[in-house]
Amino acid sequence: MNILVAKRAGFCFGVKRAIDITVEKAKEHKEGICTLGPIIHNPQVIDNLRAEGIPPIELSELDSRNISTLIIRTHGIPCQTYDEISSRGITIIDATCPFVKNAQHYAKLLQEKGYQVVILGDKDHPEVKGIMSYAGEDVIVLGEDSPLPKLKSRVGVVVQTTQPIEFLKKALSQIVEHARELKVYNTICNSTALRLKETEEMARKADLMIVVGGKNSANTTQLANLCRSMSVRTHHIETEDELEPEWFSGASNIGITAGASTPDWIINKVEKRIQEIGRGIH
Repeated sequence: MNILVAKRAGFCFGVKRAIDITVEKAKEHKEGICTLGPIIHNPQVIDNLRAEGIPPIELSELDSRNISTLIIRTHGIPCQTYDEISSRGITIIDATCPFVKNAQHYAKLLQEKGYQVVILGDKDHPEVKGIMSYAGEDVIVLGEDSPLPKLKSRVGVVVQTTQPIEFLKKALSQIVEHARELKVYNTICNSTALRLKETEEMARKADLMIVVGGKNSANTTQLANLCRSMSVRTHHIETEDELEPEWFSGASNIGITAGASTPDWIINKVEKRIQEIGRGIH
């Protein structure tokens, strides 16, 4: 059994930065430190941080807990939420991914210049909710399967950082037929595009793909969907405990890829367990 592990699997720059910030600040603030929502979309990492005394909380819990320091998640938050937290005198540590910050900045810039802002992404994702708060009242969120609504004559486009470039191309080809003036900021994270490309190349050679990462992680789910779209047997797991030996029957080339919020230690455990399964089969 040949096992291939994607070189770009695991923490991206923004996630690593957020975790480093959180761990470092936890050393300075022994009590009353929390993250607003899960800092990243990985349950195992969140459990580890909770064990270290850094639990995730919701905005509704601010009044009922003694919080001195609040860390903003990688996905960012709406600007109104930021203002509300600031007004309470709580120390804010902003771990928003710089690429997400760019998307927020460009949405605000487009809105201020009179463009109707169109955000390409998932309207229920926390990153998109944050970007929307900077984009004005006439903002439109367009998902991959969403029909194109009526647009104004001047349209500005930004993109959820983890969306595939193909979605941007498809959406622009539709929008350009309706807008008289179109301004586009490609805010897709380069790490996302490279991770998708590497996964696609790996899937072409693999009999079986194992995609590792949180079930609530958009970019990890995207990797799994990509592999499945190529008619490759694919399993999306969070930890090595989910691996089933029968998945590997008849598979010679196993590909392992992982989302941007998956730590190396989980990927290593998955690889080790697959090696053990392989020895049992042969």
